[in-house]
Amino acid sequence: MNKKKLAAVAAVAVIFGALGVVFGSKTKEAAPLTTTMAPTGGPAHSATTNLYARSLDDLSGKPQALSQWQGKPLLVNFWATWCGPCVQEMPELSAIANEEAGKGAARRFSIVGVGIDAPTAMREFAVKHDIKYPLLVGGMGGTDIAREFGNANGGLPFTVLIGADGQVRKTYLGKLKFDELKADLAGL
Repeated sequence: MNKKKLAAVAAVAVIFGALGVVFGSKTKEAAPLTTTMAPTGGPAHSATTNLYARSLDDLSGKPQALSQWQGKPLLVNFWATWCGPCVQEMPELSAIANEEAGKGAARRFSIVGVGIDAPTAMREFAVKHDIKYPLLVGGMGGTDIAREFGNANGGLPFTVLIGADGQVRKTYLGKLKFDELKADLAGL
């Protein structure tokens, strides 16, 4: 990679990292999603309906239908390898996912990471940090998915807590506060 391209990539990384820091302490309650009638008479698609209608590649390049998590509580974490706050919160997210996976049939929720990144960078990161939950490649299109959940500026990390009924319970912009997240997960 030549120096100009490397400088451009570094500048973008710094901008997104700064956004993560600026918004790192902000969380907000999500407005309940309601089904409304579209002008054509059919139900309008909510953000979760759109999410579950998608497939994203896993780290081995195999398409994964997000509908496999429909009907169960789901925590969707939008992240990138170049985002400092994202990298900082992933070990604890991985520990929560590992603890939950150990519950077998008593499992209360799942965690899925959607990377706004290149598959190669994500694979290297996942191996280095031993991530215990599914990581899917969203690429820059992952930002569009996050925007559907109210992340208008595309800041990272961005996390969405979805109930088993498909309703968004809460969104978190910036680095997660794990005491708050654990309380929210317990409330499911």
